[in-house]
Amino acid sequence: MTTGDTTGAYEEIDMVLSTANHRPIFRLSVSLSVLAFVSACSEPLDLDMRGLMNGGFNTADAARAATASRPEPDNRGVISYPNYQVAVAQRGDTLATLARRVGLPPDELARFNGVQTGDTLRPGEIIALPRRVAEPSPATGAVTTGPIRPPSEVDITSLASDAIERSAPTPAAAPAPQTGAEPVRHQVKRGETAFTISRLYNVSVRALAEWNGLDSNFSLREGQFLLIPVATQAPPRSSEPQAPGRGSPTPEPPSASQPLPDETPAPAAAATAAPSVDVGRQTAASASDTAMSFPVQGNIIRAYAKGRNDGIDIGAPVGTSVKAAASGQVAAITTNTDGINILVIRHPDNLLSVYTHVDGISVKKGDAVSRGQAIAKVAKFDPARVHFEVRKGFDSVDPMDYLR
Repeated sequence: MTTGDTTGAYEEIDMVLSTANHRPIFRLSVSLSVLAFVSACSEPLDLDMRGLMNGGFNTADAARAATASRPEPDNRGVISYPNYQVAVAQRGDTLATLARRVGLPPDELARFNGVQTGDTLRPGEIIALPRRVAEPSPATGAVTTGPIRPPSEVDITSLASDAIERSAPTPAAAPAPQTGAEPVRHQVKRGETAFTISRLYNVSVRALAEWNGLDSNFSLREGQFLLIPVATQAPPRSSEPQAPGRGSPTPEPPSASQPLPDETPAPAAAATAAPSVDVGRQTAASASDTAMSFPVQGNIIRAYAKGRNDGIDIGAPVGTSVKAAASGQVAAITTNTDGINILVIRHPDNLLSVYTHVDGISVKKGDAVSRGQAIAKVAKFDPARVHFEVRKGFDSVDPMDYLR
C-alpha cells in the first residue's frame, strides 16, 4: 500500500469511528494500533472496520467481485452510451490533445470538465464529453458501430440489421456487439471525497478509482465527472433473516448522509424530442391510406424515444391476435437473451417491422404475409403487451409516423 493509500485509510478510519460516537482517546488509540497493519497492507483496507469487529470477516474480496470492469474504449478513447459519451485519457495526454483526438474544441471540453486546456491528464482518467461525437465503429477500433446498449436491445437491432442484408451463402460470423448497463455519471460536489461517493453508491473505492483513473490519493476536483462502477450481480432474494455479514456477497455499508443525487445525463440530440404519442391513449383503427396498421388494439403504455425505447408498447390481453402491420415477408423469427420471442417482417422501401413479447407464432421465416394477417398472439407478461418497432434500414424510426 502506498503512502497515499495509507493517508486515505487513516482519514476513513477516523471518519467511521467518529460517526460511531467513540471518545476521541479511543479513536486515537485504534488509529495508532492499526498503524503497523496499514503500513504493510497489500489488500484493500476493510474501511468500514467489519474485518476487525466480527472475527476476521473481510469485505474486500466481495467488494471487488461486486462490480464489472470498465468497458474498453475505441482508439480515440471514446466510450459511448445512449445518453452520454466519455473519453479515456491516454498516457501523455493533455486536455488539448484529447480534445483534438475526439474532435471537440479544447476550450469547450475544458469548461465542461472544470480543467485548463494545458492540464496533464492521468492515463485512464475519465473526461466527460459535452456533446456527442462520431460513434465508435470498426473504423475507430471498436468492434461494432454505435453506443453500448443492454443485451435485449442489441438483439433486436442485430436481427433487424441481419434481416435487410443480402449476405453470401456462407457469410462470415459478425462480431458480437459490446453490451452492458449504462453507469450513473456523477459530478463531484464541493466537500465530496472518493470514500463518501463510494459509500453513496455502495461500490468499493478501489473499483471507483479503477473505473475513473484516480491517483493513489483518490484525489478529486469539484465539477469532475465520475462513472459509477456497474454491479455484476443483483442482491440475493430471501425472506429468511440473515446474520450480519451472511447471506450476501457484500455487507451493507454505513448509510450515506445524503440521498442519491439527481442524475440528469446529457441526452443525445436525437432523443430530446418529446414523444409523439400520449401514453395511455387508446389506439384507433388505422385508416386504409396509412402506411401501416396497429398490430393490436389497446392502450399505448410506452412511447417511442430513440435510444431508450426504439418502438411503442401497446397493452393488450394475453392471447389477443397480433397482426402484420403491413404486407411483406417474414425475415427472421428468434428469441433474445431473456427468452423473449422476436418476429421481423421485411417490407418495401427498406422498411422492417419488429414484434416482441409474442407467442403462438403462426408464420415461419420466408412466408409472405398481408396487412392485417394474424401472425402471433400476445404472450403472458406483466403487463401483457406488444412491443412494436419500425426500422428504416439499420435505424429505428417513430412507428407513429407510419400508423397515422
